[in-house]
Amino acid sequence: MTKKAAELFLASTELAKARGEFIDAAAARMTIGELGALWLKSQTHLKPSTLRVVEMAWRVHVAPEWAVRGIGGVLHSEVQAWVSALTREMSATSVLRAYGILAAILDVAVKDRRLALNPARSVTLPRKVKKAHVYLSHEEVWRLAGASSGHDTLVLMLAYTGLRWGEVTGLKVKHLNALRRRVNVTENAVAYGQVIHIGTPKSHEARSVPYPQFLAEPIAQLCYGKGPDDLLFGDGNTHMRRPNTSKNQTSWFIRALASAELESMTVHDLRHSAASLAISAGANVKAVQRMLGHASAAMTLDTYADLFDDDLDAVSVALDQAASKSNVGKMWANGERAHGQKSNVPVNVGSLNLNSCAEGGT
Repeated sequence: MTKKAAELFLASTELAKARGEFIDAAAARMTIGELGALWLKSQTHLKPSTLRVVEMAWRVHVAPEWAVRGIGGVLHSEVQAWVSALTREMSATSVLRAYGILAAILDVAVKDRRLALNPARSVTLPRKVKKAHVYLSHEEVWRLAGASSGHDTLVLMLAYTGLRWGEVTGLKVKHLNALRRRVNVTENAVAYGQVIHIGTPKSHEARSVPYPQFLAEPIAQLCYGKGPDDLLFGDGNTHMRRPNTSKNQTSWFIRALASAELESMTVHDLRHSAASLAISAGANVKAVQRMLGHASAAMTLDTYADLFDDDLDAVSVALDQAASKSNVGKMWANGERAHGQKSNVPVNVGSLNLNSCAEGGT
């Protein structure tokens, strides 16, 4: 290196330091495994059940490929090839989770000034295909409850309140307000391996959820002989485990589905049914949002947009009825324009070629 080149390098280094853009080559030799361990320890904001899934994805999919690699030697093309290979073998959800871990670790490297740019960003990712929700009718819900081998009240509670499994099995007698027919959802019981972890609801916010009158007596029977701190469902002391719905497993829920002649579904699908039944009964989106514990009404609309498809027909019918009752509707029926002048075009709806409108109209 010539003296002039050395001076230019020194000047550029000092300028990068002044701007806060200097990257120490020695710091970039840290391995992804070392930085990944620090990153995992920092994920204290995650719920235990979520952290367990993240740790498993790191251990099974990310670490074997990247742990020994220095963060400074990762190429964008290598990350893309890895993502593409995973996409051929795994679901989009699993691929996105594994990729997200690697990208997040390298984000930390950028923030630590170990890297100038994150080579994992802007890669082509698989698209998640939204799974169609299963919605049960009132008759199907009651048929399932009747076939559930003593879990009828639990099934009805899930299908008519929209509570998550961990929320309903975490309910205690003291969480009931029998006069208002409300349950106060303040705890969530989630399986963490073989241990049940008690935490806050998914949204981290407590909420009050109403239940129908027909559940008042069955719920009162569940409370009989129990104290305020006893669990509502089960023996009062032990949290119920979510029934397995794998094809190669049997559980009371799988047997109930078969007996009720219903298609394959999960316990969580009863939450979707609750949303469907509430909306079809006339509940507004804000009420459904509060019942389900969603963060916003927009989230409820995004999740259950398919439930509002039929409402489009109702909108056109309502607009037609409103127009027919107004002066505007009468004026058009008489062949008059909105400003009171006679129209040269006769208005005869019955003579319109509706097929031509459908083919070429906008």
